[in-house]
Amino acid sequence: MSDHGSKQQRCGYVALVGRPNVGKSTLLNHVLGQKISITSRKPQTTRRNLIGVDTQEADQAIYVDTPGIHQQTERELNRYMVSNATSALSDVDLLVVLIEGGKTTPADEHVLKLVAAHKVPKFAVLSKVDLIKDKALLLPQMQALGELNLFDQIVPLSALKEDGVASFRDNVFQRLPLGKHFFADDEVTDQPERFLVAEIVREKLMRQLGDEIPHSATVVIEHFKHGDKVIDIHADIIVERDGQKRIVIGKGGARLKLIGQEARKDIELMLDHQIMLHLWVKVRKGWTNNAVHMRNLGYD
Repeated sequence: MSDHGSKQQRCGYVALVGRPNVGKSTLLNHVLGQKISITSRKPQTTRRNLIGVDTQEADQAIYVDTPGIHQQTERELNRYMVSNATSALSDVDLLVVLIEGGKTTPADEHVLKLVAAHKVPKFAVLSKVDLIKDKALLLPQMQALGELNLFDQIVPLSALKEDGVASFRDNVFQRLPLGKHFFADDEVTDQPERFLVAEIVREKLMRQLGDEIPHSATVVIEHFKHGDKVIDIHADIIVERDGQKRIVIGKGGARLKLIGQEARKDIELMLDHQIMLHLWVKVRKGWTNNAVHMRNLGYD
C-alpha cells in the first residue's frame, strides 16, 4: 500500500446493475481506463459478477459489474446470471442503476422495483446520452426518476464519448465509507489471467456470430503456459449442437481463424506479451440447461 499522506482512506463496493445491454461493462472499462469486462451489442454478454478496482490516491472503489437483470429465466444459465446480479444488491455500499437515456422500459421498471427493496445509497446513471440529439428529452425521464425518491443522484453520461465519466468517478469516491483499501493500488480486478483470456475469446465469438449461438457458447482455457518468449494458450469453445459447431468453424475454418486473430490481438495487449493461441470447438449437448455441465464449465 502506498502512503496517501494525511487523507483518510475510503474504500467500498459499488454494484453496477440494470437490464441487459444498458452499458454497464462499457462504463466499467471507461472508469478503469482499461478493458476488463467484455462488451458486445448482444444482451447477456456479461455472465457473472466481475470486479474492477478503481484506486485514486486515498480512495478505492471496488466495482461489481453484474449480468443484465431480466425476467425470463427458464434456462439454468439465465437463472444463474440473474441470481449473480441480484446477489450483488445487498452487499454493497453504493448501487448504481443504469438506464438508457431517453427510454425507461418495462425491463428497467423491473430492476427499479428490485433495487427499491435495498436500503443502500443509490445513483441512477442515464447511459448512452450521446445517442440523443435533443438533450431536453432527458428532462422528463430525470424528473420521473427523481419522483421515485430512490436516488441520491441522477447522472446522465456517455461512457464511449468519455462525457461525464470523470465527474461520475468523483461522485462515487465521495460516497464511499471510510476504511482501509482491500486491494493493492495497482490491482484492477480479482480475476486470474486465464478467466480474462477466456472472456476475450468469448467476446470475439459473440461479435462474429448471429443471435442464436452466443448464448449457447462458452470458452474454457485448457492450457496456459508461460514460455521464454511466448505464452502458449489452448482454448475450447463449447457449444450445444453440431450445427453450431459448424457455424463457429465457418467455411474452411475461416470464421474460427478470424475469431482467433482478433482475440490474439486483445490478449497480447492485455498481457503485454506475445502469445500462441490455439482454438478448438467442442459440443456439450444442452449445457446451458444442465447444472452439472455448468459447474464443470466454471459457472458454479
